[in-house]
Amino acid sequence: MKHPDISTETHVLGDATVQTVVRAEQCDALAARHIAHVAVVDAAAPYTVVRTHLSGAFMQVCLSGEGQTLLDGRWYPHKPGSVSFAPAHVLHAFHCVPGQRWRLAWVRFMPDSVRSVDGAMAPTMSPFDGQVLEHAILGLHGEMQGAADPGTCVVWVDVIERYVARLLEPLQREPRLVPVWNAVKADLARDWTLADLASLANTSEEHLRRLCQKNLGRSPGRQLATLRIAHAAHLLATSDDKIEAIARGVGYVNPFAFSNTFKRLTGFRPSDYRSRK
Repeated sequence: MKHPDISTETHVLGDATVQTVVRAEQCDALAARHIAHVAVVDAAAPYTVVRTHLSGAFMQVCLSGEGQTLLDGRWYPHKPGSVSFAPAHVLHAFHCVPGQRWRLAWVRFMPDSVRSVDGAMAPTMSPFDGQVLEHAILGLHGEMQGAADPGTCVVWVDVIERYVARLLEPLQREPRLVPVWNAVKADLARDWTLADLASLANTSEEHLRRLCQKNLGRSPGRQLATLRIAHAAHLLATSDDKIEAIARGVGYVNPFAFSNTFKRLTGFRPSDYRSRK
C-alpha cells in the first residue's frame, strides 16, 4: 500500500469526507479541559493528514472501516475497536485505505494539557470501544448547534474526558508498572537492563514482558526506547541543547545509534527534526 510523504505537512480532506467538529473557541467546557477540539469524521480517500510537528497530544478511535496510522515510525492498520494515541512533539500521520470509508472519533489536546506534557504517555495503538465517545462528541455538537447550554455542554465534555482517561491512564490498571516507568523517566540516561526493570516491578523478566505488552502494547525494550526518543524530541523542539548532549541525556552514548533510533521512530534525523519550522 502506498503511504503519503511524511516529510511534508499535509491536510487533505477530499470531497467525500464529512467532519463534525467542536472547537475550544466555540465551547468553554472544552477550553476548561484544555481540549483543542473533538470530532467525528466519515472519511474516504484521498483523506490524508501528516503532522510533522504535533503540538498537542492526539487520540483517535476507529469506529468502522479501515485506515492506516503512523506511530513509532511504523504504519499500523487502524481497524474498528482500536484507538491510537500520539503524544506531542512527534511525527504523526494517517490516511484512508482506497476503496473504503473510514469512520473516526478523535480528541485533540492543547499543548498545555496534562495529556500533552513530556512523558505523559508514549505512542500506542490499543483495543478500545469508541461508540460512547462518538455519541458524546455528537451530543456535544448537537447541543452547540442548538441551545448551547453551558451546563449541558459540561456534562457531555465530562463524558468525553472520562472515556479519554480510560485509555490515557493505563498504568492505573497495572500498578506494578508504575514504579518501573516512573524510575525510567526520572533517569533516562541510565543503562537500564531488563533485569533492572523486572526488579522494580518485583516480577520476572518474562512476566514483565507480558505486562508491558498487555498494558502498553509494546515490549519493555521498545517502551524504554520510545520514552527516550520522545524526551529527545521534546528537547529538540523546545531547547537549544546540542544534539550530542541530548543523546547522552537520554541514554545514548553512541550518537549514530541515537540518530538511527530517532530516525526509525520519528521519520527524521535529529538535525532535520530540529531544523523544521
